[in-house]
Amino acid sequence: MPANAIVLDANLLVLLIVGAASRSYIARHKRLRAYAARDFALLTDMLSAAPRIILTPNTVTEASNLSGQIAEPARSHIFAVFRALLPTADEIYVESTKAANHMAFTRLGVADAALLSIMAENRTLVTADLDLYLEAARHGYAAINFNHLIEANR
Repeated sequence: MPANAIVLDANLLVLLIVGAASRSYIARHKRLRAYAARDFALLTDMLSAAPRIILTPNTVTEASNLSGQIAEPARSHIFAVFRALLPTADEIYVESTKAANHMAFTRLGVADAALLSIMAENRTLVTADLDLYLEAARHGYAAINFNHLIEANR
């Protein structure tokens, strides 16, 4: 059964935001050195087919902190795009104590444990974080390692 929602990790949210602001920012952004404009296109193609995109406040906060690691005026432009993008996703709140009680917390931290806490049938986690991907797979959650898609499309 196809996913009715994509759960997106912080690093890919940064790629989405920065690339949406300007594909040229991707090569200049400190946190996106592993990506190219074609990777942004691959991500947006995937997300455009999803009925819903789900974020957590933890993911949004991490993405906010990471997105700002570029000089002005790009930084302000990226944050304007970020502000406009947020209402297009669904945000699910996970209490920090619930995330901390997830068995993956001690290895992955609160943000990734929160993502794993919201995984359910018909939701697919899309991540570039190998440890998060492997943990999701260990729990039987649908997960896509975005790095595998990049390699397959080169």
